[in-house]
Amino acid sequence: MLEISNKILWAASTSLIILSGLYFTFKLRFVQFHFRQMFKSLFQKEKKGIQPYQTLMMVLAGRIGVGSIAGVALAIHIGGIGSVFWMWVIAFVSAAISFAETELGIVYKEKDGVDVYKGGPSYYLNKGLHLKWLGSLYAILILVSYIFGFLGIQANTITKSLTELIPISPILIGLGIVFCTSFVIFGGIKKIANTASALVPFMMFIYIGVALFICFRNIQMIPSIFSQIIKAAFHVKPFFGGFLAMVITGVQRGIFSNEAGLGTGAIASSTVVSDDAASQGYLQMIGVYITTLLICSSTAIIILTSPYQNLVLQDINGIEITQFAFEYHLGHLGSYLIFFSIILFSFSTILTGYYDGESSLKYFFKTVKKRYLYILKFVTLFILFIGCLISSTVLWNIVDIFIALLAFINIYAVMKLKHIVIEEYTLYKTKKHRN
Repeated sequence: MLEISNKILWAASTSLIILSGLYFTFKLRFVQFHFRQMFKSLFQKEKKGIQPYQTLMMVLAGRIGVGSIAGVALAIHIGGIGSVFWMWVIAFVSAAISFAETELGIVYKEKDGVDVYKGGPSYYLNKGLHLKWLGSLYAILILVSYIFGFLGIQANTITKSLTELIPISPILIGLGIVFCTSFVIFGGIKKIANTASALVPFMMFIYIGVALFICFRNIQMIPSIFSQIIKAAFHVKPFFGGFLAMVITGVQRGIFSNEAGLGTGAIASSTVVSDDAASQGYLQMIGVYITTLLICSSTAIIILTSPYQNLVLQDINGIEITQFAFEYHLGHLGSYLIFFSIILFSFSTILTGYYDGESSLKYFFKTVKKRYLYILKFVTLFILFIGCLISSTVLWNIVDIFIALLAFINIYAVMKLKHIVIEEYTLYKTKKHRN
């Protein structure tokens, strides 16, 4: 029943994401291809508060998690090699939605202490559409899906990876994750932002570097792999049983990895002092491309240059396939490299996922009492511990359902407020021409 609900919800949300992405692509004049403006926004600086670069690192910390490692493997396992192509397509289509939701996050943000702001879909649902109940529902879904599900997946993946490497009790792994996470989340948003800014560039450099090394070692296979991906993407098997399932799987894993269309990027990007909505929108599109086109593609190439088809798996998380590929290419060193990558990717995602939950809790209070934040922190730590112990399949299905629901609500809000998005973009272009 859980799996059927998942498929129905994702078939519907896939259509919404693609249609809204195409709408903003044309209305904003192919904004997702303005690469020069994106990199210009990357180097903007604020005199105080959290820097735009830090918000990008926070968003990347949330996006470059197990979806980029285990999720890609799961897409290939379930949807076939063609699903990789549809991940690439959804990156370009959904980047326009990422721009739109980031703009709305900046327009409707609220102050949250000294030089720090809060925002996201709950705020533009409430202040922009005057749908307080729907803003509250979105905030509750974020709390449940991210704190209870999304973070559990991160902990589960760390556990599966480490137990493959050495015989160790999941309980001990859970305690280690809890200790490391508590050290950062009890330090507040600025500590989370600083930690993400330090971790993300380092982990991207390591992972992409390993992928390039494997590519060069198997350079003769690369043209054939890209050719197979494209051919498989358009191989029309029985429509509902094959082709449609492949497209939905690719879109599903693409959205899980880059989160464009879910509104979570708007939560982190709303923390800045700046009111320059379009610049923040440009900045956050970089995150979509880095996540899907660089990190996810790296994972796909590593897997597809290995004999991964020989694996027989049960209660699959996805990480088992990626681990096998790393070990195939690099031996024992590969085992340690993938584990090191998983630790960095998952831990950074845990921190940003926790902040998304905290921001959603703050939506319900003008000034949230410290005891409520402490309760949330302890609940988060408990969920991380439990995530190390339960079934991967159950976790993935629960998380996928919640993500589809978040996409429904967020796309509805963004489309209803499309005139604000277009106005902000037009204002930005006018100012740019004047300067």
